[in-house]
Amino acid sequence: MLRPIDINLNKLKTRLFKMCSLVDRQVQEVFRAVNENDREAVERIEEAENKVDQYDLRIERLCQKIIALHQPVALDLRMILSSLKINANLERIGDLTVNISREFKDININKGVFDSIRLREVSAICTETLKYSLDALITSDAALAQKAISKEEELDNIVRGANDNLIEIMKSEPENVYPGLRFYSILQQIERIGDHAANIGEEVYFILNATSIRHMQFEDGSGLQELDY
Repeated sequence: MLRPIDINLNKLKTRLFKMCSLVDRQVQEVFRAVNENDREAVERIEEAENKVDQYDLRIERLCQKIIALHQPVALDLRMILSSLKINANLERIGDLTVNISREFKDININKGVFDSIRLREVSAICTETLKYSLDALITSDAALAQKAISKEEELDNIVRGANDNLIEIMKSEPENVYPGLRFYSILQQIERIGDHAANIGEEVYFILNATSIRHMQFEDGSGLQELDY
């Protein structure tokens, strides 16, 4: 038998999953555009972001309504609080796809620069990181949430290497400083998409296990430092 709160919780999940789908398509579209040199994709990505922004507001208001009407506890409360954080991370990912598309639109592609920063590989790993986190949310799978966090670490390492290559190119080829700086910005924003995807994975893990995975390294007391308040 459904509790009164369940109707609104189901509505919240439906909206959150819809937002996941919209953001996932945005990320795939912006990476396709960059890898295929599609300069006309900016408008489509911005239109999609408008829909994401609408869902952002609707989800936030619904969470506020559920808290006000039902005073949730335990799993229900974790679901609502984490949904607010997941919603914020999804909205930010949408913003970053728009930023990437705008940066890319103004770059004159140099194949040597493009190949040196391994953008196809970087975008593929970022997409996979996001897929793990969104699948973890939709299927309530803590193992997938952990995979998203691990994949994000792999993404960070590859982006660091790509940045190093880019810096060397700009040092030796002054004519590539301008596109190099644009690509540097794109790489940073891809890395931030990975960060937000990992954040979503952490929130899914918290919903399922009532444990913050980001603090697990401190459970045995190792690495703890006295806080200076």
